[in-house]
Amino acid sequence: MVYEFEGRTEKEAIDRAAEELGLEKDDFDVEIVETVKQGLFKKGSVKIRIHTDKPVEGYKSEKEAGGDVTQDAGVEGGGLHFSQAVYGDPDAKNDFEQKIIDFITGLIERMGYPGKVSILFREDKKLGLKIDSEHSSILIGKKGKNLDAIQLLVNIYGGRQGREDTRIILDSENYRIRREESLVRLAYSVADRVRENRGSILLEPMNPFDRRLIHTTLNDIADVETKSEGEGLYKQVRVYYRGLRG
Repeated sequence: MVYEFEGRTEKEAIDRAAEELGLEKDDFDVEIVETVKQGLFKKGSVKIRIHTDKPVEGYKSEKEAGGDVTQDAGVEGGGLHFSQAVYGDPDAKNDFEQKIIDFITGLIERMGYPGKVSILFREDKKLGLKIDSEHSSILIGKKGKNLDAIQLLVNIYGGRQGREDTRIILDSENYRIRREESLVRLAYSVADRVRENRGSILLEPMNPFDRRLIHTTLNDIADVETKSEGEGLYKQVRVYYRGLRG
């Protein structure tokens, strides 16, 4: 059986694996999958793969789950989730997935920007789709606002299909990944400036996902804090030196 776990250090990941699986450390072999070194502002992390012949109740192995079984040590408390690889299998596997594909395909066609819609990834209570279109730049829109709007509509549609618990993520031209990398760089750069001038900086209006990324990126910087300001969906994040709050 193979399982994947993450921790801030190798020891933490191994301890987490032993506790969650209910095994002694002598009962499994450890393979280091990925190591992210800690920087001035960036947290370090280690991903390990556990190999064991011991039976584990209540957990599916990577093979049984059809993908990776990962223990996430992130800010939301972790928990096992099952990521099913879709490489070579981007087509719908059930009626719900087909309805979602048909909805997005019909929507962008009516907008006048047709494209091909396929499955990008499957996770527990999360479904990712991508749009391949020669009109991708228009479908994405400025700072992803068009893509966000389409994603909101498809999530409403998915809820009406009885799947309110499934979050649908929509992407095109890897915009989400590129945007995430850009926001992480922005967060660290702004944190540097705030620490230097002992002041605060108000960022541009962002959707909830982007704001959460800024908050979590800077969460472990001791002398920097963040807070959201404004009303509605697109609020702004203020990054400020902790000493300003008195």
